[in-house]
Amino acid sequence: MVQSGRVVIGMDPHKRSVTIEVMGADEAVLGGGRFATDSAGYRALQDYVRRWPDRVWAVEGCNGIGRHVALRLLQDGQDVLDVPPKLSARVRVFATGQGRKTDATDAHSVALVATRMAGLRPVADDEQLAVLRTLVDRRRSLGEEHTRMVSQLHHLLLELVPGGAKKDLSAVQAKQLLAKVRPRDAAGKVRRRVAAELIGDLERTHRRKKAADKELTEAIRATGTTLLDLPGVGPSGAARLLVEVADITRFPDRAHFASWNGTAPIDASSGDHVRHRLSRAGNRQINRVLHIMATVQLRRPGIGRDYFDRKKATGKTSMEAMRCLKRRLSDLVFRTMLDDAVAALKTGPGGHRGASLTSQRGRLASPHRHFGSVTSRTRHHRA
Repeated sequence: MVQSGRVVIGMDPHKRSVTIEVMGADEAVLGGGRFATDSAGYRALQDYVRRWPDRVWAVEGCNGIGRHVALRLLQDGQDVLDVPPKLSARVRVFATGQGRKTDATDAHSVALVATRMAGLRPVADDEQLAVLRTLVDRRRSLGEEHTRMVSQLHHLLLELVPGGAKKDLSAVQAKQLLAKVRPRDAAGKVRRRVAAELIGDLERTHRRKKAADKELTEAIRATGTTLLDLPGVGPSGAARLLVEVADITRFPDRAHFASWNGTAPIDASSGDHVRHRLSRAGNRQINRVLHIMATVQLRRPGIGRDYFDRKKATGKTSMEAMRCLKRRLSDLVFRTMLDDAVAALKTGPGGHRGASLTSQRGRLASPHRHFGSVTSRTRHHRA
């Protein structure tokens, strides 16, 4: 029987199954169940929810484990909201008592979040961002693989060469160092052979990284963004910003953006002692991009280094000065992406995500870029 009234379908997704709960506007539980994620299970899920034609799906972790099912729902023309796992976890503690965690209680918590809260991010099937996500995830895995192999190579060289090798070791340098090693014992010969294999693997991974960076840069340029012009922002950082942020206009102002990425300071004052500390919350991937951006700017003289030194001169510690710099860089990234959104509106069709920004025309403004503006002095500092 078809039921009227808008409902929220909270979903706790997994790789091979999903658990849902159907919740009305008055938070009454109308249904639920567990379904497989294969073709038969997905059809059974759609047959089950057909009795609620006016529905919106609330899926936990649409940038993680819930992405595969969220995309399938979008392809079927369904409305999907992304519920952050941290938010549903907080609701679960109060909704179920003592934080008991099962798939059913998770689905209930997700449904409660979507029913009670406004402003959850709608999931969009942006093909351009999907391409960027795949490429930047691949580039990250190559970087992690490279780091792991370098660590293994250092361990072997320490047993082959007295004192080991220097910290920043390239494949060419490792090959030259290994050429001078002639072990006579069986263990040493095996270590040398394995080290030589690792060097070969490093060379191949390095070539793949260069090719991935080139492809990633081309895909980023196609979006029309100017993030690559910012000092300290490379292809991986720019792609991660575009993928994680998606639509910058969903943030009312730069303070909300800083709170979301974890660069907004946390008040840690006590009595007459006023101080702030670095936040450990927020989107850690974007926080990492901003940290790399700050680190690169601190390596050489420039606007970022000058700002950091001024903060140190006022009595702040290095960590406090770094927190201030990351917050300033967060503001810079926010203004840059907002300017790009304005430019996309002006270009009309063909501009990146221009159609989705039309409804935000009244909110868009181009703030004066008073910090970190790209100049000929700082442009070459980009990582």
